[in-house]
Order: sequence, then C-alpha cells, then structure tokens
Amino acid sequence: MSSSDQESFTTNQAHTVALDPRKQRILSLNDAFRRTFAGGMLTVTAGLRELGPDTLHRVLSAVQRFDAFTPDNDPYNEHDFGSLTIDDQLIFWKIDCYDQQLAFGSPDPTDPDVTRRVITVMLASEY
Repeated sequence: MSSSDQESFTTNQAHTVALDPRKQRILSLNDAFRRTFAGGMLTVTAGLRELGPDTLHRVLSAVQRFDAFTPDNDPYNEHDFGSLTIDDQLIFWKIDCYDQQLAFGSPDPTDPDVTRRVITVMLASEY
C-alpha cells in the first residue's frame, strides 16, 4: 500500500477492519444518524410502543449508544444493524437507505442529498 493510500479503521470490541473510503462514509453516516436520529426517519413498531414510554425511551437511548459491532452482526461494515436486550426483551434495529421519496433504494448511500435513512426499531418477536 502506498503512502498516498488512505486507510480507515473501525474498532468496536473485537471488530477491527480496514475499510475503503466508500464503506467508511456509509458507516460514518449510519453512525451519525443512529446516534442522533437526525436527518432521517425513525420508525418504532407497535409492539415496542406497547411497552410504554419509559421503556421506549430506554430502548431508543440504548440504540443511540450501541457500539457492539462484530463480524456476525455487521458483516458489511456499515453499522446498519444491531440487537440488544432491555428488560428481557430482545430488540432489533436496522438502518435502510432509500431515495428521497422513500420509493426505492438510495442511488448512492454515501450522498445525503440523494439518500434518506430510515431506522426501524422493533421487538425481535415482531420480525
């Protein structure tokens, strides 16, 4: 690798991988969205809402703090999926990248001008 080549790394627990710039951009945009829920759309399933506002708040806060990415739950190094447990409930979250009209997949998930990120948070039992 030449000195002009750039390497980006993500380190979360045992998950350390060299990423190409495109993957690093997607990962960074997904992380920024997940941490803030700004710049996209948050969807919460009915089953999760039924657990009440206090539990929902704890779940969403845990999703925002999530950093336990591994090759098993993040095989494409995009930080677009995670699972966690709150009050003995297994929770899944998933980020999808759509076009601005939410009709099709994004033509370029590295470009926020043509991409709308949607995070869905659900009980695993609703999957």
